[in-house]
Amino acid sequence: MGDAYPYPIKAYFLYMGAPVYALPAGNQNIPSLADPNKIPLFVTSDIVISEHSAYADYIFPDLTHLERWEFHRTHPSIVHRVSPVRQPAIAPIPETVTVFGEQMPISMESVFMALAEYMGMPGFGPGGFKAGVDLSRPEDLYLKMVANIAYGDSSSGTDVAPDASDEEVAVFRAARAHLPGSVFDFEKWRNAVGDAWWRKAIYVLNRGGRWWSYAEAWSSGQTKAKYGKLVNLYHEKAATTKNSLTGQYMKAVPGFVPIADSLGRPINDAGYDLRMITNRSVLGTKSRTVSNYWLLDRRPENFIEVHTSDALRLGLQDGQKARVVSATNTEGVWDLENGTKVPIIGKVKVIEGIRPGVITFTLGHGHWAYGANDQFVDGQVIKGDPRRAAGVHANAAMRVDDYMKNTTLSDVVGGSAVFYDTMVRLIPA
Repeated sequence: MGDAYPYPIKAYFLYMGAPVYALPAGNQNIPSLADPNKIPLFVTSDIVISEHSAYADYIFPDLTHLERWEFHRTHPSIVHRVSPVRQPAIAPIPETVTVFGEQMPISMESVFMALAEYMGMPGFGPGGFKAGVDLSRPEDLYLKMVANIAYGDSSSGTDVAPDASDEEVAVFRAARAHLPGSVFDFEKWRNAVGDAWWRKAIYVLNRGGRWWSYAEAWSSGQTKAKYGKLVNLYHEKAATTKNSLTGQYMKAVPGFVPIADSLGRPINDAGYDLRMITNRSVLGTKSRTVSNYWLLDRRPENFIEVHTSDALRLGLQDGQKARVVSATNTEGVWDLENGTKVPIIGKVKVIEGIRPGVITFTLGHGHWAYGANDQFVDGQVIKGDPRRAAGVHANAAMRVDDYMKNTTLSDVVGGSAVFYDTMVRLIPA
């Protein structure tokens, strides 16, 4: 977006993401986010003012995991097939709005539906799916997705979920009696899925999804959930695809590739003697986990974890503060483009449980937004919580591509960002 390639944008919509915080070298997004000539309009839907959404022109409230719908299927590598369904469990915190004549909590879905109503877009509102089948509420879509899960994996219809009994229907209604009509309306939910699938949908919702038992995962000693297709050691598609930057064909078989920029030029950051990686703790798996104070109480801050031999070589003591610098962030800071620079400084933790020459830090700490700093909303100061700022977040020190200039290193075949190939130095702070 910042390079206006292949074309400039007029508006940027983001849902529940925090690329500035979460991506390697995510700080490279900040100059574009802060420049209205590059991004004239930035709209996001989020439950917080994050390190990314802090630059938005408009932030629409969204729903938390306890208030919203969400669907996840199993990855093919998982033996036991599961289809969990996250569904509203508490009354929504955001205010209620009216879209297509229906009351619903403000959320990403209601914002998009309101835009569709305003613009008169087809495929939304009364008759949105087809004549007599509406798309006027989020459940009009989500309950049909539940019906898909109820149908099962077999195209022949041999895996259809059973109907919920009268007792299950009663349990279903009682379990949602505390929800307001803007969220749960028995008749509207039934109409959304249709009488033929309603009790099957209740069967799925009461169980939070569908789940294979242990016995169902195996057949004659083999996994039932097979890939079903050829697994290639030689990948013809890669072999016949050219790198758009170099004009060279991709590699079709596994092989060693040196750390390089997007043009394939090797990177050798002389003078930077430590390879920095990142990992996750079970007490803080996401950028947003810092809001869980039960977990934060168990792990109030993270550390720059260093092997004993490296600490001795560098003269670093356990608990001492150090700054992380790299070839593409020699100052060791997050430059927020508003006159503020957040130093990449954390406490050293000397351990044996890491390879010499490698340092790491866990994700989720070291926030400068996400409730860590003061915010002004409607003229009122919402005080930040310093507990959310504790620790260090060193993604800004991760290596930038020498050719792209404002993007992290990447796997040019898979397209993924590179988290584990940055060489850094530690400087006592």
